[in-house]
Amino acid sequence: MIIDREGPVPPYRQIADHLRRQIEDGTIPPGRRIPSMVEMEQEYGVARDTLRKATQVLKDEGLIETVTGMGIYVVDRDSEDS
Repeated sequence: MIIDREGPVPPYRQIADHLRRQIEDGTIPPGRRIPSMVEMEQEYGVARDTLRKATQVLKDEGLIETVTGMGIYVVDRDSEDS
């Protein structure tokens, strides 16, 4: 994915949108880890603070959660209901 740095949508929102699409289409399924900050820095070519903002958007939406010492995972909504 290429970040549009000239457009009206901030880079962190573009990244959040991209990750959200991957979660929604099953590319990153429930219960699986999203790419690490280091991996995303390389993929998107942005600062870590930008990535923190992007992941915070998805955390606020309830799509991902941090598992201490493990990484950031897609929330498995089916297991939450049980």
